[in-house]
Amino acid sequence: MIQLEGIKKIYYMGKIEVPALRGVDINIKNGEFVALMGPSGSGKSTLLNMMGLLDSPTAGKIVIDGIDVSSLNENERADFRLKKLGFVFQFFSLLMELNALENVALPMIMDDRKYDRAAALLELVGVGDRATHTPNELSGGQQQRVAIARALANEPAILLADEPTANLDTESSHQIVGLFRELNSRGQTIIMVTHEPELGEMADRIIRIKDGKVIT
Repeated sequence: MIQLEGIKKIYYMGKIEVPALRGVDINIKNGEFVALMGPSGSGKSTLLNMMGLLDSPTAGKIVIDGIDVSSLNENERADFRLKKLGFVFQFFSLLMELNALENVALPMIMDDRKYDRAAALLELVGVGDRATHTPNELSGGQQQRVAIARALANEPAILLADEPTANLDTESSHQIVGLFRELNSRGQTIIMVTHEPELGEMADRIIRIKDGKVIT
């Protein structure tokens, strides 16, 4: 599903080079649930951004679902993200003026059945009874479930989650990763960045990163 070959990423502070990734090679299979783990500043979020086409490598090759995405232009990258990738972020990124149903339906703007599908997705993630509630009427865990439903709106091949439990309490965190496990059991490929060892252990496989390199 995902192949990364020799991925390097260098940022610049003036004339000073700051390497974030130092030649990363990773293969992730279709249907895997993978946790990316490592200390702060190790490069795990940078690596997730590469997989999500939110950033481009300085060097190396990225192949997703058989397509060399390294060679796509910006419009092609945006189209690929829309059709193939779903994103779950640390800060839920819901629109506060919209209710849960409207937030989930938003990516499906051209779909005549968007509200039916949005309602079904809210049921899938366990907040079907909160469809008419706005984000400020939901708990943090409920907001993240709505964000996950929104990420699933266009049936992505890959779900990418960047520290999805960082702003949640312990119980909510376990519930969210448990939801990921349930989605994975249905065939969803999931890549999750986390700094919590207990949550990482709930994935099928842990990829550990340190100083911009894969160490296990």
